[in-house]
Amino acid sequence: MNTNILTDEEFTEDPEIHEEVCRKVTSCLPPEEEISDLADLFKVFGDSTRLKILFALFDQAVCVGDLAQSLNMTQSAISHQLKALKQAKLIKSRREGKTIFYSLADEHVYSIIATGRDHIEEED
Repeated sequence: MNTNILTDEEFTEDPEIHEEVCRKVTSCLPPEEEISDLADLFKVFGDSTRLKILFALFDQAVCVGDLAQSLNMTQSAISHQLKALKQAKLIKSRREGKTIFYSLADEHVYSIIATGRDHIEEED
């Protein structure tokens, strides 16, 4: 049970406002467009299939067919998810003949996933 959740008794009808705190909070908020872009990025990580693809690309570049076989999915379904990952700039592609290989875009993607894993593996 989370003990940090406020109960109804802890809320007051007329809460005290701390103007200096409000100014500091407001001043540290990024622009609305940046918040929206960041929310969109995190939405991409909210899909388990996309996360499986990202994990599959951790150590090597992989083509659609190999991803589909490895994840037991259709190539069409994999391609659909790859498009979303590419639009979010989380993966990149390179062509070798007729085959396109996908890999993680950069070290930031590794870091985001590693940080997320560290967070969920922390003991309470």
